[in-house]
Amino acid sequence: MEEKKFDLNSIIGFVLIFGILLYMMWQNQPTPEELAEQEKAKQEQVEAEKKAASKATENTVVTSAEDFSNTSVKDSLQLENLKNKLGSFAYASTLTSATDKETSVSTDVLDLKFSNKGGFLSEVKLRNFVDYDSIPIQLIKNGNQDFNITFPTADNRILNTKDLYFQPSVSKNGDNTVVSMKLKVSESKFLEYRYELKPNDYMIDFSIVSKGLNNVINSSQTINLDWKLKTYRHDQSITYENRYTRLTYMHEGDKISKLAQNGDDEELIEDVRWLSYRQHFFSSILVANQPFKKATITSTDLVQDEEIDTMFTKAFASKLPLAFNGGEADNNFQLYFGPTDSKILKQYDYDLEESIPFGWGIFGWINKQLFIPLFSFLSSFLPYGIAIIVMTVLIKLMMSFVQYKQFLSQAKMRVLKPELDAIKEKYKDNKMKAQQETMALQNKAGASPLAGCLPGLIQLPVFYALFMFFPTAFALRQKSFLWADDLSSYDVIAELPFNIPFYGDHVSLFPILAAIAIFFYMKMTTGQQMASQPTQEGMPDMAKMMKYMIYFSPILMLVFFNQYASGLSLYYFISNMISIAIMLVIKNYILDEDKIHAQIQVNKKKPKKQNKFQKKMAEMMEQAEQQKQAQQNRKK
Repeated sequence: MEEKKFDLNSIIGFVLIFGILLYMMWQNQPTPEELAEQEKAKQEQVEAEKKAASKATENTVVTSAEDFSNTSVKDSLQLENLKNKLGSFAYASTLTSATDKETSVSTDVLDLKFSNKGGFLSEVKLRNFVDYDSIPIQLIKNGNQDFNITFPTADNRILNTKDLYFQPSVSKNGDNTVVSMKLKVSESKFLEYRYELKPNDYMIDFSIVSKGLNNVINSSQTINLDWKLKTYRHDQSITYENRYTRLTYMHEGDKISKLAQNGDDEELIEDVRWLSYRQHFFSSILVANQPFKKATITSTDLVQDEEIDTMFTKAFASKLPLAFNGGEADNNFQLYFGPTDSKILKQYDYDLEESIPFGWGIFGWINKQLFIPLFSFLSSFLPYGIAIIVMTVLIKLMMSFVQYKQFLSQAKMRVLKPELDAIKEKYKDNKMKAQQETMALQNKAGASPLAGCLPGLIQLPVFYALFMFFPTAFALRQKSFLWADDLSSYDVIAELPFNIPFYGDHVSLFPILAAIAIFFYMKMTTGQQMASQPTQEGMPDMAKMMKYMIYFSPILMLVFFNQYASGLSLYYFISNMISIAIMLVIKNYILDEDKIHAQIQVNKKKPKKQNKFQKKMAEMMEQAEQQKQAQQNRKK
């Protein structure tokens, strides 16, 4: 909470205003009835002054409507003097229409409230969504947002629109609802915030325009729009939600960038098209029809201790310069308050769906072009948990050729292992020669350790893409499966009376099942790999390390994924179970090591043409062998 400051200049200003009012009342010689009315107004004025003094900023005068609407000021000359004392915009707030009330408007998807003080949204409720605790999702409420334009005036004042009162009006433009908030100097001179709401739409057309203010506003100085928002917690896991709560923006044409995921960050950026205050599954986005020339953006992490329950996750702030052409404002924007759902965001221009972290490069491409359409199709007629299982089966079947290549390579290496060990023993005193002979044998037989590694590398983009897909899949939010209440959050089978560092205060079952499946899969594949490797120096240490990995990977899954989306853990569990099944089928029903051995013998008899890489490696090794032999001869 911002600390309240004692502002001497504002106190002096209020004292002067109060003195002027007393002088005007003496000049008008009020009746006894008016005296009683004035006494009441004085008391209200004193209370308003005390309240306003604690919030006033330097060189800014804020006066509420009720402070003046009840006074008996009738003399036009005295009103003009009062206007000169307060300044044009502060005087506008004395209009009888300017009050602390709010204007409420609803659409099919949004419940909105506009504050007369400041003219901006004071509440945004999404009608179709609730949080993990069944409370309606509210992106803005209880003052968590600050929207302000700082105006330098012609008489060297600095005014903040958040402290001034706007006059509201609501009208219709066809099926659309138009909310106008005007900060008036007079009926013909004003600053207007105009909002146009469309039915069943999360996007709001928003414009900032002015009329007749070219002599009031000092447009030679910078006029900034400040937009601040503290993001409310909506997910079950604070850790998980905060990881995906991030300020994302498009700048310099179509470049997408982000502020830091953890900690505090600040950037000065140029040519900004839009800013997204993303709260994992919900976003508040400001889109500029004409890019901001520059902007200063900041992100502050508000979660100091993830073990303690918290209301807010991050605080975002942006300082954006507004254009005043000819001394008048004419800035058009769009405001999005809604779900971070790629299907919805793709309906709008400006590539707003890029604010979702699908992954960079090829990983994002795989998600957008393959996994998102596939899952959308499956979930259109299947329960979401079943859709995950079916998608996992399809992906594993599609990648089964990779596993086949890996096992085929390992089988060839197992068949060649006795010959490779014999080469190692024969040339144990000449490692270079042993490598040459090993490569020659592998080349003739059509077997290579790299042949088993390369197919594994093909799986990495798919693995990482799915790792990014599940945490950002809005469709999984609050969808149940078996014992999991929400596939976008962790499942719980037991609550712990204490918090375990890195693990949490609960036990999730899907990560346990996934860890068990990974353990057996790695035990089977590691044994196959060790059996296919030729005996060599350092192998005991390598075997020991691979043995540790059999246990390390499941433990990592068990701990790290305890607070991740249960849908992701379900995928890894099913994926590894299918991998085990595919491996058993390939080993027992497809691959025949006797046939592989016979084929290798045939291959060894055939003249094998080396590719350029193999030729180059053979030449380099031959040169190295000759140099070594020459050195030995010189020593003799």
